[in-house]
Amino acid sequence: GAGMAGARAVINLRANGYGGAITLVGDEALMPYDRPPLSKASILSDTDPEPVWLLDDGIAASLKAEVLRGVSATGIDRKAQQVKLNDGRSLAYDKLLIATGAKPRRLPCAGGEDALLLRNQDDMLELRRRFQPGKKIVIIGGGFIGLELASSAAKKGCTVTLIEAQPRILMRGVPDAIARVVHDRHVAGGVTLMTATGISHLTADAVHLADGRMLPADTIIAGIGAEPEVTLAKEAGLDIDNGIACDAHMQTSDPDIYAAGDCASFLHPKYGNRRIRLEAWRSAQDQAATAAENMLGGNKQNTAVPWFWSDQYELGLQIAGMAEGATQTVVRQATPETLVLFHLGSDGTLIGASGIGPGNAISRDIKMAEMMMAKGVKPPADVLADPAQPLKALIR
Repeated sequence: GAGMAGARAVINLRANGYGGAITLVGDEALMPYDRPPLSKASILSDTDPEPVWLLDDGIAASLKAEVLRGVSATGIDRKAQQVKLNDGRSLAYDKLLIATGAKPRRLPCAGGEDALLLRNQDDMLELRRRFQPGKKIVIIGGGFIGLELASSAAKKGCTVTLIEAQPRILMRGVPDAIARVVHDRHVAGGVTLMTATGISHLTADAVHLADGRMLPADTIIAGIGAEPEVTLAKEAGLDIDNGIACDAHMQTSDPDIYAAGDCASFLHPKYGNRRIRLEAWRSAQDQAATAAENMLGGNKQNTAVPWFWSDQYELGLQIAGMAEGATQTVVRQATPETLVLFHLGSDGTLIGASGIGPGNAISRDIKMAEMMMAKGVKPPADVLADPAQPLKALIR
């Protein structure tokens, strides 16, 4: 896998002093590139955008890493310690990292296989070609990908309708108060948001709703989440549990095989060794760094505080930690345009933080919250709630 986790693992292996052979296998013809811009900056570019490269030919050469492009792994022979490729070759390994990511879910209804998905550069270019002023764009799914595409399509002058089956958008992991801010901004941007709405089926130029209504569409996009790509691991007999099951060291049930990124679930020491799987850019980096160090004989646990971000219109949204299990939420509002929520556990420990505001307005507060979570701080609620009180003092 040649996404963020695979590319960062190459860099980290060299940074940790490894001097042996490294081979990175990717099924796309392109060198590894960053995917978050696909739904935002890239699709909004005035000219056909180049990918944001994670590794280019020069960097790969300087790292003495062989990058196999347009090649996919078809099997893992754990006994022989070999990876079989679709071009007939086999690669021997001492240590193997699986970083196959996640694949977008197809709509389960009739005609759902024809809805467009966003996973790679080619998908982005196709959507960018379709996002023309006045075109009717219907997006199914009110998670981050669907909302980011809705924002981009609206900015391009499209007529945008977004359909979400749940009672509100961003049901998973985003507090209601912040989801409301996002909802209202989309409505102000001209997007028609339809929540608690089911789909019956799709035809070539329309979405047919469960209640009998029909929405004409020039383009239909599915954004209903992603499934971890575990085919290789499963066929190799590795343990699977909401992804490739890893311990806190990102090691799978085979001691010579590690996993990182969207395909991997792992035990998180900061959250009671709960098994979690994170579909996030920075998490892929953190997991790759942990795996690379341990592939070289280290004993590093992945204890990084989860962090996620999204840009929609002028708004920046950030989430740190995990708010599940919080018994108290403290509101901090430095300006009418910003909102930060701190989520405290039953013992007063800060376990999560969520924020939204123009640009990077809430970035510092979320960063301070991250640092508090890393240290296990139990911050006084009155200090968290008062924008005049510097959060940095709580970390000291």
